[in-house]
Amino acid sequence: MSTIMMIRINPTNLQFSNLNKTRNPYPNSHLRHTRSLKSSQISNTHEPKSSHSLVQQFNPNIPIQEALTPPSSWYTSPEFLSLEFDQVFFKGWQAAGCTAQVQEANSFFTGRLGNIEYVVCRDENGELRAFHNVCRHHASLLAFGSGKGTCFTCPYHGWTYGLNGALLKATRITGIKNFNVKEFGLVPLSVAIWGPFILLNVEKEVFSQQGCDDDVGMEWLGSSSEILSTNGVDTSLSYLCRREYTIECNWKVFCDNYLDGGYHVPFAHKDLASGLKLDSYSTTVYEKVSIQRCDGGEVQGQEDFDRLGSKSLYAFIYPNFMVNRYGPWMDTNLVLPLGPRRCKVIFDYFLDASLKDDEAFVAKSLEDSEKVQMEDIMLCESVQRGLESPAYDSGRYAPMVEKAMHHFHSLLHQNLIK
Repeated sequence: MSTIMMIRINPTNLQFSNLNKTRNPYPNSHLRHTRSLKSSQISNTHEPKSSHSLVQQFNPNIPIQEALTPPSSWYTSPEFLSLEFDQVFFKGWQAAGCTAQVQEANSFFTGRLGNIEYVVCRDENGELRAFHNVCRHHASLLAFGSGKGTCFTCPYHGWTYGLNGALLKATRITGIKNFNVKEFGLVPLSVAIWGPFILLNVEKEVFSQQGCDDDVGMEWLGSSSEILSTNGVDTSLSYLCRREYTIECNWKVFCDNYLDGGYHVPFAHKDLASGLKLDSYSTTVYEKVSIQRCDGGEVQGQEDFDRLGSKSLYAFIYPNFMVNRYGPWMDTNLVLPLGPRRCKVIFDYFLDASLKDDEAFVAKSLEDSEKVQMEDIMLCESVQRGLESPAYDSGRYAPMVEKAMHHFHSLLHQNLIK
């Protein structure tokens, strides 16, 4: 088993003009989804509540045996999503991709988190860097998708930047005054590596921080860092492929579905359930991580055993990243909000290198995985439609199995109440 690498990379020391405070992507929305259910009377016309008052409608201090789940407005309100971006996604380390995407010098990939457009690249010297993917001239995006190149050239007016972020060429600016080229490089982001994963931190104050490499793992994973690395979440597997799904549900609906302790598996994933011993399901909660474990089923066929192995581990890393380790496989799920009622889920698949050329095994495994995803998408979109109904506000937890879900909601409340 390979050893986990923890690398923290500070952005290049570029000067740049003052920027406005990071803004969320829904700052001016006046849309509201309103509901109340009082004395058996349904109304859709009561006064909307602020996002901060919505936060207070969930009480994490009530024991799970007595607690209500968060109100449906947490899953439908544009203002609430705006608060989540500000207080959750724009704070601390966030999963952005994997090292296989930028293995070679001059390679890059792009992404978006809320209104943060970013590009991650490995320069000609092999140093990993990340920047806001925005031209400093008139704000066009610079790079798209992924690829290789020695520079970023703006498709709008041709301004060109090195992979270290420096402005190399500004076209047709004859006559410009008070222009300092050093002040118009790309705006850097803090980027780090933990195992096979690339992390970003968009907080301004992080730019000047100097810290120990080990801090990254502790900040992101807390005390579960060593547990994950010793249970196969490491760099020993080979990257295989990526699949993306756009789902018509709030991002938390997908997370909740993942965190129900296997509650839905025998009802919604009958084929998967036949390969698992569901009575063995266990959940352990750490600072910002919950780990669910399950043994392989006693009556599973050889194909199921080859894919699922004798034990499975499902780790949820707050707020939106899942790592699933089973048999020779690892897949990760990154859940990105696209709006209060839509999200994108990115699946990256990793496999033991000795099996990468077994085309039949790979195809069958991915087919089985796809079936589970389609079943989950149907569930999540159905739940979102139910959350829109005026007949539903809050539900209850199943205390023996939904501990990880309650932990997730409590962490959200902790961040949002600040």
